[in-house]
Amino acid sequence: MNRIKSAFSDNKSPLLNVYFTAGYPNLNDTRTVLEALDQSGADLIEIGVPFSDPVADGPVIQASNDQALKNGMSMKVLFEQLEGMRETVKVPVILMGYINVVLQFGVEEFCKACQRVGVDGVIFPDLPLATFVEDYKATFDAYGVANIFLISPQTTEDRIRLIDEKSDAFIYMVSDAGTTGARKGISDAQLSYFERIQAMKLKNPRMIGFGISDADSFQTATNYAEGAIIGSAFVNAITAGKDDIPTAVASFVKAVKQ
Repeated sequence: MNRIKSAFSDNKSPLLNVYFTAGYPNLNDTRTVLEALDQSGADLIEIGVPFSDPVADGPVIQASNDQALKNGMSMKVLFEQLEGMRETVKVPVILMGYINVVLQFGVEEFCKACQRVGVDGVIFPDLPLATFVEDYKATFDAYGVANIFLISPQTTEDRIRLIDEKSDAFIYMVSDAGTTGARKGISDAQLSYFERIQAMKLKNPRMIGFGISDADSFQTATNYAEGAIIGSAFVNAITAGKDDIPTAVASFVKAVKQ
């Protein structure tokens, strides 16, 4: 059983998936943040691969992408930084980014590198389902790399069921139609969407992301899914705590999972 499936089968409590941008605040902070999250109790870790046009991301993550690129982060550098991470990091690690970066790197070389360093899955918001199934799924499967799809309130029931059929990790539920970023509270419309998806009884577990920022929104979201994903609020936390990242990470995770 791979690490993503084990995380869902072994844990009875809601799972916390934390996103951060590789190479931010400083180029060589990637392993520091990664290892601090693992040691602090994050259940899954999502590493953002910086991209110049992160269309699904809001201003906080866009700014961290810009800074990481200025710091010199690239796919090649990221894989170099992740070499040997499985000696210390036990939880599932997922890369989130945009497909252009992977196409430039080479799809098979990318999957091979993921397998070598111990990356369990990937999220590409701009990779169409049909393109993945027809052109890339066989390669991803050969190297044991799960591709995680997103759904939103606008996704039709037929498409959600197709995504559920083609998925083998978890389904990423985008909480509303906006980009990533911390928001105040969860609206009635979002709760109605969460209830609608919950009632579909999909075979894959679900994690809710976009707009989840603190203990209250995490607990509310996980009443309707197996876990939730926090990105922008965490990036803000390590920006504020960049002089002592391990302490900032531990404080953030403890506050959310209180």
